[in-house]
Amino acid sequence: MAKIKHIAIATQHEEETARFYIEAFGLTEIGKIDIPIVSGYFLSDGTINLAILHFKNDQVAGAERGKEWSGIHHIGFEVESLEEIAQKLAASGASPRDDINHALGLSMGGSQHGNAEFRYSGPDGVMFDVSQTGWAGTSGSAPRRSGKA
Repeated sequence: MAKIKHIAIATQHEEETARFYIEAFGLTEIGKIDIPIVSGYFLSDGTINLAILHFKNDQVAGAERGKEWSGIHHIGFEVESLEEIAQKLAASGASPRDDINHALGLSMGGSQHGNAEFRYSGPDGVMFDVSQTGWAGTSGSAPRRSGKA
């Protein structure tokens, strides 16, 4: 069974937003990212990875939202098998986000930055990642370096 392990919030003020979740809810900073396509923080409560992200171009953010958009951007599911979930998602009508996958360097073989392996769009335009390896700071995941959104 897939488990929600990741939520990403897009923001224009990643430091202030991360500080809010750390101070208000006691989340722990487990990583930081600052690369040409995205900057931000990875926080955790020990179960779920919360990414606070400032996307630096429209392709990475997704053209329908763009880099200036703020709010819950996507969620992530840890799955047992990428191949099995790809088949289920195709049968359910979910669409791979090839535009974003390409912009982020994601493939079913893994990410160049760590964390998610592939992004899709589901009903109501909700975007989500799938990962067989999980996210840093989540229960059951192996420690890893800071990574991708």
